[in-house]
Amino acid sequence: MRLTTKGRFAVTAMIDLALRQNNGPVTLAAISQRQQISLSYLEQLFGKLRRHELVESTRGPGGGYSLGRKAAEITVADIIVSVDEPIDATHCGGKENCLGEGGRCMTHELWASLNSRMVEFLDSVTLQKLVDDQLAKGVVIESTPQVKKAIFSSPVAKPVRVNAPNSVFALGNAFSKT
Repeated sequence: MRLTTKGRFAVTAMIDLALRQNNGPVTLAAISQRQQISLSYLEQLFGKLRRHELVESTRGPGGGYSLGRKAAEITVADIIVSVDEPIDATHCGGKENCLGEGGRCMTHELWASLNSRMVEFLDSVTLQKLVDDQLAKGVVIESTPQVKKAIFSSPVAKPVRVNAPNSVFALGNAFSKT
């Protein structure tokens, strides 16, 4: 089995989300910034996680993602399988045709047994356990969501009211009255 960045990033992003969801929906931009994962890549992963009902999305201002189920009910295997990450150490993808038409290779049972142990292990680790591990390590969670600051640091000044003609015709009329 080879765990690619797809599976690693999905698990990492889900831990980040689970750690911060008590403050409301978490944006992918915030996860991207904290975890140094491409935003477009996260969008692809979260589309798959949403289709498997591991996350829920909230649209609009203040929107983002939250867990679709309790963290204790989501396993690492659920996350990896939802992003189409194969958990298979066999050369044949479990089809038992390692040697083509010649059948299985001599080590097929070994790799198939490894597959079942990997799935069993990943299915025993919950997202809640990973969150608890991070909290035990002292990971600091910001208490309020980050609010984007305005472009200008000083308040916008009120426009000055000018008592002057606002067109050429009004200007002509102003001079004709004098």
